[in-house]
Amino acid sequence: MSISDINIPFGITQNASEHGGLVDHMLGFVHWFMLVLFIGWSAFLVYVFWKYRASNNAAADYHGVRGHATTHIEIGVVIVEAILLLGFAFPLWSHQADEYPTSADTIKMRALGEKFLWNFQYPGNDLMLSTWKLAGVTPSNVTGRELNDPNGKDDFVNPGTMKLPVGRPVIVDVASKDVIHNLALTPMRSAQDACPGVKAHMWFKPVKTGTWDIICGQLCGPGHAQMKAVLEVVTPKEFEDWSKEMSAGAKAKNDTAAAAPAAAPAAH
Repeated sequence: MSISDINIPFGITQNASEHGGLVDHMLGFVHWFMLVLFIGWSAFLVYVFWKYRASNNAAADYHGVRGHATTHIEIGVVIVEAILLLGFAFPLWSHQADEYPTSADTIKMRALGEKFLWNFQYPGNDLMLSTWKLAGVTPSNVTGRELNDPNGKDDFVNPGTMKLPVGRPVIVDVASKDVIHNLALTPMRSAQDACPGVKAHMWFKPVKTGTWDIICGQLCGPGHAQMKAVLEVVTPKEFEDWSKEMSAGAKAKNDTAAAAPAAAPAAH
């Protein structure tokens, strides 16, 4: 039995990211530690109920416990919690915060939350995302991308579904149009607040194909429970074929829209 096996009875979603094993390991350690504390303190409570029952101690003892065992136990708990924080959480956070992938196969995309859905923007065949600003969001430009940015000519938006290839690092820019949301990718062991006016980032590397729910991890209004999307991890070839098709369609649409004003007859 591994240290993470205790997570299974709690119904934890299967891990599908490269770094998720470290998260599950830490979570398993915490669960075992909590179980030991629960059994220990429960046994102590039962002992106290029996030891100091009224029939055996009619007169109250106002001095209480005179030993230092409880103090030593409390100090031990603090030390273990410090080890969890300094030895597990901080290094994992540092790895995620500072060691962003820079390889040529890295997928860079954007997730923009709003009441009550997610829009996902992809860079297209040139692998370059357009610049963007929230002030540019319109009904026809749901992610606020700069329409004149040449890097965005083949960008495309896939609302409601984040489609990714297995085995390639992914960097996601996360933001919000209105209130605070949270992009929670449970199988990737990753989550990031989406705050209006703030451009945040998250990254991970999928290691398993499959389909899972994406939820909003921040209470954001009356439609919060319905703010769901789909995370779909597919083979690299399937992703490449889909991305090329979507990118070509987006570029053709943008080229047509750009040519339309020039082709319009001059007003008299």
